[in-house]
Amino acid sequence: MSKTILITGGAGFLGSHLADALLREGHRVRIFDNLTPQVHPHGLPDYLDPEVEFVRGDMRHPDRVREAIRGMDVIFHLAAAVGVGQSMYEIAHYMGSNTQGTANLLQAILDEGCRAEKLIVASSMSIYGEGRYHCPSCGDMAPPPRPLEQLKAKDWETACGLCGASLKPVPTDESKPLQCTSIYALSKKDQEEMVLLFGRTYGLPVVALRFFNIYGPRQALSNPYTGVAAIFASRLMNGKPPLVFEDGRQMRDFVSVHDVVQANLLAMQRHGADGRALNVGSGAPLSIAEVGRRLAEALGVDIAPQLTGKYRAGDIRHCFADISAARQQLGYEPKVRFEAGMRELVEWLQSQSAEDKAAEAVERLHVYGLTA
Repeated sequence: MSKTILITGGAGFLGSHLADALLREGHRVRIFDNLTPQVHPHGLPDYLDPEVEFVRGDMRHPDRVREAIRGMDVIFHLAAAVGVGQSMYEIAHYMGSNTQGTANLLQAILDEGCRAEKLIVASSMSIYGEGRYHCPSCGDMAPPPRPLEQLKAKDWETACGLCGASLKPVPTDESKPLQCTSIYALSKKDQEEMVLLFGRTYGLPVVALRFFNIYGPRQALSNPYTGVAAIFASRLMNGKPPLVFEDGRQMRDFVSVHDVVQANLLAMQRHGADGRALNVGSGAPLSIAEVGRRLAEALGVDIAPQLTGKYRAGDIRHCFADISAARQQLGYEPKVRFEAGMRELVEWLQSQSAEDKAAEAVERLHVYGLTA
């Protein structure tokens, strides 16, 4: 049955792919997006399907939000200011866009008597802080952030708080205590918790999807605060090495945008995850340096990552997804292996140009004392 669907932030990377998938299934799609210049320097992107109804507006403007939600059957709330480092010195912007923006959406749903049958919000792995670990002597752990003194000493690995041994990272499941280490993470936690609370209170089926590191075509290449793969690609396309903090061995979970779209569709179609927060990742950890090496290889350039040996405020050491809950509750199964995803990304990159702003972003962090 055809539905009328709103995607906030829908002109972006994930939102546009989700819109394409929904149109293929016969749904009507409205996109609400402010086309922020940092993400959309050239305005409305040409990859948006002309069948989409595009509404320009900002989540911080309640009147525009109320207009956007009218008549919607399903709402995907993807709109957010994205970036760990930038959030630490643009605090009001991030909290206004993400926290207050979500509050405006929920207020609009309530005030307009919106009869949406499902609300799905984009959460983030950043709300975990450090992932789960195992100590051979003391068992499973959810350690606090590494002390500043340890980072200044360039001692990167997380240690057991009981015996001092180095901890082994293990998959992070949804029961791991949340531990925000950046303003961005805090704002995403706000988004998730507000939506889940609203759903419980007013009987609206809601799902929060905790996305891990998404990569794929259409990621903003000239935005130095976007995903790791896009930032690295921008550097490599300009003949420069990817800048990697610490020693490059920190582990993350890289998931194809197509698999994330699959998870969103399943969350809309099925009821097993209603009222819950679920991880959406690949379940396969990769080091940051390895991602840089593989991307350079796929692009056919002989440029190794530059290990800066510096730390960045808000960064964590290891975190990768346990996706068993999404498998059980939604039938989610990642289909795009990293090698295939890299080939698709590189094929798209060949038709793109990128302005490298990574060094400029690092300098901004340095000015605010957020890296050393």
